[in-house]
Amino acid sequence: MPKPMATKLPHAVFSEPTFNEETKTVDPTGFLTPHASDKELYKQISDLLTKDVVPFEKSRFPDDKYMNLADVYGPHGPEVVQHIQNAGKMIFHVLGDSGASVEGKKYQNELNVADQVTLDCATSDVANHPTFAFHLGDVVYDFGEKQYYYDQFYEPFREYPLPIFAIPGNHDSFITPGTAPADEPLKTFARNFCSPDVVITAEARSLHRTAMTQPGVYFALDAPFVRIIGLFSNSLEDPGVISSQRKQKKKWPGVPDFQLTYLEAQLNEIKQKQYKGAVLIAVHHPPFSYAPPPNGVGKAGGHGSSSDMLREIDAVCKKVGVYPHAFLSAHAHNYQRYTRTIEFDGHEYDVPFIVCGDSGHNVNPLVRGSKGHPAVEPHPGTSVKYLEVQPAVQTKELLLEKYEDHNYGYLRVTVDDKLLRIGFHQVGVNSLPQSRFDFVTVDLESHQMVAN
Repeated sequence: MPKPMATKLPHAVFSEPTFNEETKTVDPTGFLTPHASDKELYKQISDLLTKDVVPFEKSRFPDDKYMNLADVYGPHGPEVVQHIQNAGKMIFHVLGDSGASVEGKKYQNELNVADQVTLDCATSDVANHPTFAFHLGDVVYDFGEKQYYYDQFYEPFREYPLPIFAIPGNHDSFITPGTAPADEPLKTFARNFCSPDVVITAEARSLHRTAMTQPGVYFALDAPFVRIIGLFSNSLEDPGVISSQRKQKKKWPGVPDFQLTYLEAQLNEIKQKQYKGAVLIAVHHPPFSYAPPPNGVGKAGGHGSSSDMLREIDAVCKKVGVYPHAFLSAHAHNYQRYTRTIEFDGHEYDVPFIVCGDSGHNVNPLVRGSKGHPAVEPHPGTSVKYLEVQPAVQTKELLLEKYEDHNYGYLRVTVDDKLLRIGFHQVGVNSLPQSRFDFVTVDLESHQMVAN
């Protein structure tokens, strides 16, 4: 990655990572930097959003290496890991599409989500305290401009006391016409999330959160009980793209094939070391996003499935013989949970595919009406196997288990040496047991769903 432009930490006390402000402040009432409407710009670039992909650089780490959570915490890393081991489990947050909407009209929604994950940290005991957050992309709207990082990222999460990892979304990477090379969104993203040094960037202004030190826009994070492989699905509105797709004869010139080699190396490392923890794949664009059946009523409420991207991921998984315990994505501005049942390596796996793209920017309905007909939403547990398009693995069923398309929210993930538990929490209810809307549990050894 290019060396980020940053302001070196001025005092010895900041020679270690810093994640939040010591002095509590009230939520802002609006953007510090005025954010004009981009409606006219969207009209001008609507066609480009369907075809303009962006190049990106290789990770600083070799393909088979990963970030270590203890290193991210600096001198306090061994203590953090010891707390997790003493508790016998690890907890972390997942959110996506948190960036506030144009003109700041929905800024309060992002602040509410950020406040609730922060409250979770403040009210949890040591054994149940989260350890980090993983952002699924679209940190800053509309197109990752550097002047909006303070309002849309640093300010909302100013009191969140933990590291925040992130993969870029399409809004963090699409290059609008006329953008100066130095201001390209991925360069700003890299400066704030892929820094080789522990620094405070200019985007943080007066706040003290130091830049995350990811080795690139795609990376793997190793933490107690879990390995998260984060992939960058590029800048299109749809679909998600992780390579040139030359093998599928659907070329995307300018997109390097780094991530296919990287994913294979990461999965091989997991196989060779006989890794026993949970394996998660995180990507911004959802492999599955609901659309009515071909003869159904209504139309999809937002972004669609990225079948070609999933086929590439599945092909690598099949080649290596390792399949993740769950897929996490965002992009579609709602919550969706699917169970994909596959035959893999002689066994039947139940794999949750989760979309969590309603963490502050917007909430879209799952289905919209069309041709004078009202929208007809599916029942939970509905088979949607028609969303599978030439899968690279043998699939038995695909169920839309549950969804939420009215409220904002985030994921709270718990993992130990036997189980992976993923809960979706609605925002606005302070008590965590009451705010939890959905919950799924996967047995790590068998890859089978477990009754909650």
